[in-house]
Amino acid sequence: MALEIERKFLVTSDAWRAAAHAVVPMAQGYLNDMAALDSGAQKASVRVRIEGEAAFVNIKSRAIGHTRQEFELPLPIVDAHALLTLCVGGLVEKRRHLVQHGDHLWEIDEFLGDNAGLVVAEIELDDADEAFARPDWLGEEVTDHKRYYNLALAAYPFSRWDAAERG
Repeated sequence: MALEIERKFLVTSDAWRAAAHAVVPMAQGYLNDMAALDSGAQKASVRVRIEGEAAFVNIKSRAIGHTRQEFELPLPIVDAHALLTLCVGGLVEKRRHLVQHGDHLWEIDEFLGDNAGLVVAEIELDDADEAFARPDWLGEEVTDHKRYYNLALAAYPFSRWDAAERG
């Protein structure tokens, strides 16, 4: 079983841009929605993602927090395009910037389209209690706030959030 330990943070400035060593365009959609997970009707999100020139189907357990089961399977890109037309909610488009800081690789997601203006940093860890160097541009941790999950952003994009939801 694949296990993902990931923490998610808001980004407070553009200072990370100078350290970004790669950028990958992404488009993704979901074959189920947050309501199906919240009601217990389904126990995992099912995502289709085109990541540069590659495509994947991803299944992630519905647990809130930093540790979840995750399975990722490669998919022909033509099939991914077809599956994206079957997704519920909106398409989540973003640019993923890779930034090395200390001993860890940070993924900075700069959202586009209906989620433009949202920038989130993610770090994958080997252990839930693993220490990591905090970059100066790192803001509030939002790991446990499900509105920042891509599945939630597909249904209720950042452009529709009011001032209180934006923090």
